[in-house]
Amino acid sequence: MAQFYRFDKEKASRKPGITPLKDAIDQMLDRYKLRNRFDQSYVVAHWDKIMGSAIATRTKKVYIKDGTLFLQIESAPLRNELFRAKGKIIELINREMGSSLVQEVVFI
Repeated sequence: MAQFYRFDKEKASRKPGITPLKDAIDQMLDRYKLRNRFDQSYVVAHWDKIMGSAIATRTKKVYIKDGTLFLQIESAPLRNELFRAKGKIIELINREMGSSLVQEVVFI
């Protein structure tokens, strides 16, 4: 006849207690495998903070695809300087993100 729902704590997907918002967002990003895309958009959004305003104002396009950072620089001398400092750029971004997000830099 009538069936009653029984709550089973072991099968519950929620964890008891209070979870900080930062931890909840981190869990969501990891569960839905959005961490990589989130990190890529973070680098693009905070490009001026990572590299400085002098470089950011002369950068037209910044995007990351498959571990490669693509940069469009409008100043030829700056492009030459950044070409020589590829390793430093990769190190700055990966240190900011706490993971090896970028392996190569390409100037377009």
